[in-house]
Amino acid sequence: MSGARRDSVAFTVVVTVAVVIGALLMLVILALSGAPGIMLLATALAALPVGPVVAVYLWLDRYEPEPKHLLVYALLWGAFVATIAALVVQGIGGFVVGVTDTVSLAVVAPVTEEASKGLFLLLLLWWRRAELDGVLDGLVYAGLVGVGFAFTENILYLAAAYGGTDGTGPGGVAGVTTIFVIRCIFSPFAHPLFTAFIGVGLGLAVMSTRRSVRILAPIGGYLCAVAAHALWNGSTVFGFGSFVLAYVVLMVPAFVGMIGLGVWARTKERQMLTMALGDAAARGLIPATDIGWIVDLRARRIARRHARIEGGDRAAQAMRDYQQAAIELGFLHHRLLRGTAPKDWQARGQDFLVRIQASRPGFAFPGQVVPLR
Repeated sequence: MSGARRDSVAFTVVVTVAVVIGALLMLVILALSGAPGIMLLATALAALPVGPVVAVYLWLDRYEPEPKHLLVYALLWGAFVATIAALVVQGIGGFVVGVTDTVSLAVVAPVTEEASKGLFLLLLLWWRRAELDGVLDGLVYAGLVGVGFAFTENILYLAAAYGGTDGTGPGGVAGVTTIFVIRCIFSPFAHPLFTAFIGVGLGLAVMSTRRSVRILAPIGGYLCAVAAHALWNGSTVFGFGSFVLAYVVLMVPAFVGMIGLGVWARTKERQMLTMALGDAAARGLIPATDIGWIVDLRARRIARRHARIEGGDRAAQAMRDYQQAAIELGFLHHRLLRGTAPKDWQARGQDFLVRIQASRPGFAFPGQVVPLR
């Protein structure tokens, strides 16, 4: 078994075991947190913002789509592993150190929660480093971990609000409504935003050839995540006015800035992919005439639709396989040119070329003649 294969298996086993254990423990906690009807209501309400927020990250991820199973793992890690880890560490810390609720909210929670969420990204970096090509990948994975974490945390908050045990409202429908509006409507992007700083730090690290950046960028990203999280949590201690101020001055601009960064990173990826595939074409790895059908999202859709019309499902699948393999080759070639290629770049590159050569005869781009087989 190759080193890359062993790393992939190790990642899958570790994350799967952690998710299963975390899910079982979380189910026990949820079962003990309230009546079944209340928990079902809280779960349904907490699920409402998940779809729209996930859609934002999938939209950002359209250029070089990450493996679907890794995106699912990111969500599950946030929902079960990160939440359980944070609860356990905070519980032990509160019992041993005896910190006040204010300190726990403003200091302990940000430190432990961002660490538990960021651990998934570190595991990706350690065992699946080739999947992280830059800042945009870091944003996507970090965002989905944050979405999963917020989902489970919102269930607990909504259930507590219904019972009036959260200290923020009268309980019942009024309490649930208040928490739902604050957490699910006005700030569903809070946890994804905090963890996004870690994703940006890791993205900068994998793009850099400097050892100092590879070490300091992830640490800086984590510290920024903790700081943003602490400011947000701390604002709730000083009343509703401070919360609104933090929301308007900190959260909204930071969220808009992260979305802007994601859009900018995706634009830069197109430029990078065009350059890298141009160099690959000059080396005879792919036809230069194919590049335009790979680097442009609209052209990709047109090409897939044309392949389906001309050759049916089989040709459309061949087109998808070709485009995906060519995109992966382009990103790998770019990292090779920058001097940041993974250790197994030769084996990965050969795999992409095999996939390209196997799928290319099965379709024709618009304006080309369907190849004879």
